[in-house]
Amino acid sequence: MDEIRLIEPAEAYADQIWAYRARFLESKEDDGGCGELLDCQTVEEWLAFVRAEKHPETCPEGRVPSDCYLAIRTSDNKLVGMIDLRHHIDHPVLGTWGGHIGYSVHPEERRKGYATRMLRMDLENARKLGIQRVMITCDDGNIASEKTILKNGGVYEKDVPVDGRMVKRFWIEL
Repeated sequence: MDEIRLIEPAEAYADQIWAYRARFLESKEDDGGCGELLDCQTVEEWLAFVRAEKHPETCPEGRVPSDCYLAIRTSDNKLVGMIDLRHHIDHPVLGTWGGHIGYSVHPEERRKGYATRMLRMDLENARKLGIQRVMITCDDGNIASEKTILKNGGVYEKDVPVDGRMVKRFWIEL
């Protein structure tokens, strides 16, 4: 099994980040965990956005502080996925959620266990931030994501409508 590490997004991965974005635009799949990557026009714009979101004082209005990571396979230094952790700790309403994790794995890198390991590593990051409870969702019918969430301690709560589709909502107690 190939090892991965989570790293903060960096200019050194610009080509891979942009190729990742292109793949999701072509497939029209959900880019969960990518921190608005599809909305940015350049890698530099996205990197600035991700850096700004890290800190409450620079976080864009209407957003909550978040940590976004690239999942990099160590054997060949390749980007295989992205994951983010929205803190929600101090938000008066969202704080009741604890935290919220979103993630995606490059389509060619699926079924290799990366999602499970990415989520496990990000849950450890949440613990270090003092987050005690994490919400995570997946599209209804996305069996692979549901299994990943359950493997990491997810407990199903309910289905909820989001942007015209149904998603399953899970909680993970840390």
